[in-house]
Order: sequence, then structure tokens, then C-alpha cells
Amino acid sequence: MGDVWFYHLTQTSLEAALAPLILRSLAQGWRVELRGQTLERMAMLDVALWRGSKDPFLPHGLAGGSHDSLQPVLLTTRPGSGTFGCVIAVEGADLPPGEVAMLERSCILFDGNDAGETDRAREQWRLLTSAGIGARYWAEEGGRWTMKRESPASE
Repeated sequence: MGDVWFYHLTQTSLEAALAPLILRSLAQGWRVELRGQTLERMAMLDVALWRGSKDPFLPHGLAGGSHDSLQPVLLTTRPGSGTFGCVIAVEGADLPPGEVAMLERSCILFDGNDAGETDRAREQWRLLTSAGIGARYWAEEGGRWTMKRESPASE
């Protein structure tokens, strides 16, 4: 059973936080689905990832192309658009317990300066942990990620 890691962004932008998480996931051999709520935000993240660091190169594509099934990282608003080891949810995108259980890892990134995103992340924590999904909550502290809370998976 997979677990879910929550990342509470307070100092780092979403764009800056994504690249290291995606690279770590790819290093594990996982395909990554980056899931958001709006096509506009996914298009903006697509551009940001292309303009980001070229070393290492971060291969990815926006869903709707002819090569979606070949993309190591697919940016989408629709769940279940392929076989992935990791789903990274942004903008409060849905990540149901049944799906999390089938993945190697799930990540929920939320902007701590946005009350709506923070409330949605709290709601997702309650939903997922009450379903027995293991969860970790990471907060930015002194330029580093620090695990602040953990809820072990239940059988």
C-alpha cells in the first residue's frame, strides 16, 4: 500500500518545489502524474518545468498529446490517464484513498498562504488517514523540509 506525503509550501514556490520531487520519483523508476484542477495551471507548470534547470533535464508533457503513454511525467487534470508509480496533486486536486493505495507514493503540495488550499489539504489528510493510508506532513523550516507529523498506515 502506498502512502501520501503532504508538503506545506510557505517559502518555496510550487514551481521550485516540484522539480526535486519529480526527479526523486523518476530516480525510483516511477512514472509521475502531476495532477491539478485547471488546464491553465497545468499549462503554466508545463512552461515552468521546460524553463527550469536544464541539468538534469526533466522530461514531461502536457496531457492530450499523441505520446501521453510514453511521458515519464504527465501533467493532467484527469485522474487515471495511465500507469504511474507516483501522483503529485496540486491545487487541491482529488486523490482518493483507493487510488493512493495502488500507488508507490502520492504527494499533495499546497500553498500555506492560500486558506482554501490549506483547508483542502486538512480535509484530504482526514479522509486519507481515516481510510488507513499512511501519511507524512512536511513543513518548510530554515530552508529545509522537516517532517512534523506522521500517521502510520493501518491494516
